[in-house]
Amino acid sequence: MSYQALYRVWRPQRFADLVGQELITKTLRNALVTKQTSHAYLFCGPRGTGKTSAAKIFAKAINCHQQKDGEPCNECETCRAITAGRLNDVIEIDAASNNGVEEIRDIRDKVKYAPTQADYKVYIIDEVHMLSTGAFNALLKTLEEPPANVIFILATTEPHKIPATIISRTQRFDFKRITLAALLHRMEYILQQKEIKYDQQALQVIAKAAEGGMRDALSILDQVLSFGENEVTLDNALLVTGSVTRQELHNYLAQVLNHDTAAALITIQKLLQDGKDPSRLIEDLIMYCRDLLLYQEAPEIVEANRMGVIDDSFKEFAQATAADRLYQMIDVLNEQQENMRFTTHQSVYLEVMTVKLTQASQMTPKQAPVATMDTGLQTEIKQLQQEVATLKQELNRRSQPGATVTEVNSQVKPQAVTRKPIAKIKVDLERVYSVLRAATREDKQAVTAVWDQVLSQLAIPQRAIMSVAQPLAAAPNQLLLGFKQSFLCKKAIADEELQVAVTKQLELLLGREFKLVFIPQDQWLEIRTAYVDQLHKGKQKSQATTSSKEEAPTASQPVAPLVAEANKIFGEDIVKVKND
Repeated sequence: MSYQALYRVWRPQRFADLVGQELITKTLRNALVTKQTSHAYLFCGPRGTGKTSAAKIFAKAINCHQQKDGEPCNECETCRAITAGRLNDVIEIDAASNNGVEEIRDIRDKVKYAPTQADYKVYIIDEVHMLSTGAFNALLKTLEEPPANVIFILATTEPHKIPATIISRTQRFDFKRITLAALLHRMEYILQQKEIKYDQQALQVIAKAAEGGMRDALSILDQVLSFGENEVTLDNALLVTGSVTRQELHNYLAQVLNHDTAAALITIQKLLQDGKDPSRLIEDLIMYCRDLLLYQEAPEIVEANRMGVIDDSFKEFAQATAADRLYQMIDVLNEQQENMRFTTHQSVYLEVMTVKLTQASQMTPKQAPVATMDTGLQTEIKQLQQEVATLKQELNRRSQPGATVTEVNSQVKPQAVTRKPIAKIKVDLERVYSVLRAATREDKQAVTAVWDQVLSQLAIPQRAIMSVAQPLAAAPNQLLLGFKQSFLCKKAIADEELQVAVTKQLELLLGREFKLVFIPQDQWLEIRTAYVDQLHKGKQKSQATTSSKEEAPTASQPVAPLVAEANKIFGEDIVKVKND
């Protein structure tokens, strides 16, 4: 027989063999023993955690006549047939390739026929979230009221994509990621059974790279065995997984914290030349920084999770490194990890990341706000501190016995802090009037409806400025925005990049490009009143010209066009007409 992968050979055949899912296996065994099984189950969880294996074990156990404590015997003809995949009454379907309505209708038509060999007909639908909406609807009624001898087991890695109507008709079991210790023990057991030599640290590297999936761990172990000629060594495990030793991580971070950019860049280049995976390298650095932070607060947690690999150099490094620097490094690493997902030049991002890390660690959090603080604000803070100090001295003098009112009043009054008044922003009235002349209520409603989406797509500094702005009037290709704070309005007027970003988002959402006009909101009433007066005068002048040869108009005639224009801009439910 040809060679089979480890995860196929060592696939669990009993509930006791499922690693890391004790709660689920105990519940299913008890249901089988007490004969309180459901007609439909939903197994959710990450890949390689035992969902499909549990489904097949359940199918064997419920059809096994020699089951004991809810476990299948794996010796009867039914158990052997299900294990070999040749029992017609246990149907395994891959929803990724059979996701149409016709496939589900075929199941619905055949489900009413009794099983031919086993006691129960079991349908195992893997990756059920891939079914189309029509397929889910076709499955719904059958799933709710199947025949008495039919059981559905649905397996998925993305339960949020399954309709709630399907989930409510099943018993849901959430499979969790398998712990590092459980993965290690399982791999040790398999290697001992195969009588293969292994390095404990190599298994730790494999278990860490598997990220909680037993199938992934056994696949990587299989690859290491093939590479190392049936021997598991640390070097082979590091080479296959693309991981980095903790000593290499320690050396790199030490160079970063010592601001030795050149040495850190040489280390990165050496790691890449040795074939290390850039994404795995950043992941290892993040986890190493995380371990340093946790060790500073709860050493026992790190020692338990790392299975005793914490050495003296790690402990000294954790004690000598400030938590603030670790926070900064994790932020930079996370940012670069996100950027590397969309590039083919990962080595460039690693080098840029190295320079950022060495520079970021030179600035403490206490220095950062001062460096970005406005100079005028610093001066005002110093004046306020001086005023507080003077007031404290006066209060102490007043509280001394024998102090008279004359003495108190004779003290030098603190110098009042003079604040430079904010200059009133000069508004381009012609641009504002241009928006108002073409403005419609429908355009304003369209902009208002997507305004929150526009803000959510802006960068955080841009969002902070635009969060105090709101649409005042809108034309097909123009938008008037009012700012609650004048100084933010001034910043927005001077920030061309911000205007481009807002315009781009509006164009994406509404399909047209807008010209933006910014005004302080405290000037809006004055501007609007001036525009209405101008419009009123223009209408009266036009009316007087056209009616000079006719009968004099009534008092309400010149007002009607003005009301119509106001209704057009602001809406009939807002405009109210009052007769003098």
